[in-house]
Amino acid sequence: MSEQSNATSTFDQTAPQAVGAIGILCKAAGDPLRIQILKVLQQNAYGVLELCQIFDIRQSAMSHHLKILSNAGLVSSRREGTTIFYRRNPLNPDIDLQIMQKALFQAIDKAIVDADVAERLADINRERASASVEFFNRNVSLFEENQDLIASWSDYGDSVESLLESSLDATSKALEIGPGYGQFLKKLCATFDQVIALDNSAEMLEQCAQRVKKQGLNNISFLHGDTLSALNEKIQADFVSLNMVLHHNPIPADIIKHCADLLTHNGVLLITDLCAHDQDWVKNACGDLWLGFDPSEITGWAETAGLIEGNSLFLTQRNGFRIQLRQFKKL
Repeated sequence: MSEQSNATSTFDQTAPQAVGAIGILCKAAGDPLRIQILKVLQQNAYGVLELCQIFDIRQSAMSHHLKILSNAGLVSSRREGTTIFYRRNPLNPDIDLQIMQKALFQAIDKAIVDADVAERLADINRERASASVEFFNRNVSLFEENQDLIASWSDYGDSVESLLESSLDATSKALEIGPGYGQFLKKLCATFDQVIALDNSAEMLEQCAQRVKKQGLNNISFLHGDTLSALNEKIQADFVSLNMVLHHNPIPADIIKHCADLLTHNGVLLITDLCAHDQDWVKNACGDLWLGFDPSEITGWAETAGLIEGNSLFLTQRNGFRIQLRQFKKL
C-alpha cells in the first residue's frame, strides 16, 4: 500500500471522531444564551442558582445548558460544600480542539453582556462582597481565633517575609490589602519608606490601627475601602501584598487585575492564600467565600492581568490545609 493510501486510511479512521467533537463544541457554543453564560463565566465561578438569578431562567433550563457546555469541554465544575460552582474551562480536554476553543473564547470576550444580565450579575457580586464585609465587621474580635483555625501568621509569616526580601527592586511604597491585625506591617514599615494599609472593613481597620500604634510605627497610613478606592486615589506601589484575602473576595480575578494596575514598573505582587480544599466549614466559621484555589487559577488570573510569575512556595499545615505563596512581577 502506498504512503498516500496509508495517510488516507488513517484519516478515515480518525476523522469521524474529530468531526463529531467539533460538532459538539460548535453546537454547544451556537446558542445565544450559552454564549452569554460563557461570557459571564469568563473570570469567575457561579453556582446554578446564582446563574438562574443572573439569567432569570428556571433551574432545570440552566442545568440543561450547563450540561451541554460541560459535555463540550467548555466549562468545568467544582463542588464546594453543597454547591457546585461552574467556571469556564481554559483548555478543552481534547487537545485537537484547544486552538479552536481559545479562538472562540477570544471572540466571546469581545462580546457585550446584555444590560439586564449585567445588572443582575453586579447584584450577585455585591451580595457576595457585602456578606464578606459584614462577616468581618461582626467578628472583628474573633479574627485571630478564626485565623488560628486555618493558619496562623506564626505558621507561615517567616516564609512570607523571606519571599519579600528576595523580590524587591524598589522600596519606596508598599500597599497591604486586608492587613488583618497588622502582623506583616512591622516588616513592611522596616523595609519601605511608606506603607499603606487598605481594608474594606472599618472595624478591622480600626483594630489594625490601634495595634500598629502600640508598636510605634510612624510611616504607615490607613485607607478604608477596596482596590477600586486605591485606584481612585492613584496609588502606585513597588510592592502589593494580598495575604489571605483572595478567598474572601467575590471576584478574585478583578482584585488581581487591580493590584497589577496599582504596581509600579518592576513592582511585585505577593499572594498568600489557600490551595483548593474541601473543608467547607470555613465558610460559616471564617467567612470564606471560596475553598481555596488551584495554583493554575491564580497563575491564569495574574497572566491575564499582565503579570509575570516569579517564585512560589507551598506549605502544608498540620490541619490538612496547604498555603501557596505566589510572587508575580509587573514588567
